[in-house]
Amino acid sequence: MSRKLAAAIGTATAVLLLAGGLVAVTLGRSAPPKPVVASSSTPSSAAPATTPTTSPVSTHTPGRRSGEPVADPTAALVAGNRNVLFLSFDDGPDPVWTPRILQVLRKHGAHATFFQLGTMQAQYPALRAQILAEGNTIGSHSISHPQLTALSAARRHHEIFGGPRSKCFRPPYGATNPKVRAEIKAAGMAEVLWDIDPRDWAKPGATKIVNNILHHAHRHNIILLHDGGGVRAQTVAALDRVLPLLKARGFSFPAMNC
Repeated sequence: MSRKLAAAIGTATAVLLLAGGLVAVTLGRSAPPKPVVASSSTPSSAAPATTPTTSPVSTHTPGRRSGEPVADPTAALVAGNRNVLFLSFDDGPDPVWTPRILQVLRKHGAHATFFQLGTMQAQYPALRAQILAEGNTIGSHSISHPQLTALSAARRHHEIFGGPRSKCFRPPYGATNPKVRAEIKAAGMAEVLWDIDPRDWAKPGATKIVNNILHHAHRHNIILLHDGGGVRAQTVAALDRVLPLLKARGFSFPAMNC
């Protein structure tokens, strides 16, 4: 073999080896990296794990979380724009006046919602059963009728959570604020105020109570009256007079869904 041929062969071999090396390097760089599997016990630093937050569940209302919407106790009853009024009675039950009001309601085919105090309900438990048995409903009016907006957080919680069992709560004096409303919702109840206050608590006379109700009554209104907290003879007399007048206007009187 001539020296020139041997040199040509050697040069060709070197070129082939160099080209193969370059190809191998190129392939190695383009190959995708193997996936890294994060440990189930150690979150990836690129995507830190998040812990879902949940609202605390009230022990008084199993299954309901704080902040969940609470059903409007009148919603289903006003469907279709029905011509209804809602009678409500506060501060009872009273052993004298609650039975008399029940008798008037029965006489006129009406029902109502009684917002009771825990202290009164504890004294007269049989009246709760009678109210419910006659197709009426019961709401909570706290334990002892304090102004909830003026209480400490602990006392406010106690008055709301410790009152009569119900899905409805009426704050005493109608005194409410965001903290009171949040506590009522956390207890699984809807806050219920009123549209018409004929001031029967001031004992202005049965005629004035009747005229006040007749003047302000519009469909779906909630009327505030009292079966406790004092002598309620005027309330009983006014109720007996106003119910047939309102019925003549086409109103009916269902109890709220409490």
